[in-house]
Amino acid sequence: MADHQEASVTLPSDPASVSAARTYVTDVLAEWGLPSDSEAADTVRLIVSELATNAVQHTFGLSPTFTVDIVLDRDEQLRIGVTDSHPRFPKRLPAAVQQDNGRGMVIIRWLTAESGGKLTVRPTREGGKTVSIMLPWTVPVEPVPAD
Repeated sequence: MADHQEASVTLPSDPASVSAARTYVTDVLAEWGLPSDSEAADTVRLIVSELATNAVQHTFGLSPTFTVDIVLDRDEQLRIGVTDSHPRFPKRLPAAVQQDNGRGMVIIRWLTAESGGKLTVRPTREGGKTVSIMLPWTVPVEPVPAD
């Protein structure tokens, strides 16, 4: 496998794009060796769903598209970032807040930490933001058949 692999897709800020983002990432990671039925793939699918949902719901129509970037370095570290053109950064809600939505970043943060990764949010040069996760790349080792 190459030392550095990248993939990217730009999608319209539409609820249907959440599923498209999730499928795109799952397919790319499967090509790179992560079985789509693995626990790691399930975790990544949920994180991507939450990141894409945030890019669609919380940009208030001010970001017509969002971009999902996937980078794998040296078969060691996976980075997935979702970029939109809305300048507002995600806000951390207090745990005591009772509401039906707004828990996406809590889920992302927890899953990322549970997987040994890191979450970052940074501004883009164009005035938007990128929310990224970095995870250790853990492709399940296939058992070696006995002779």
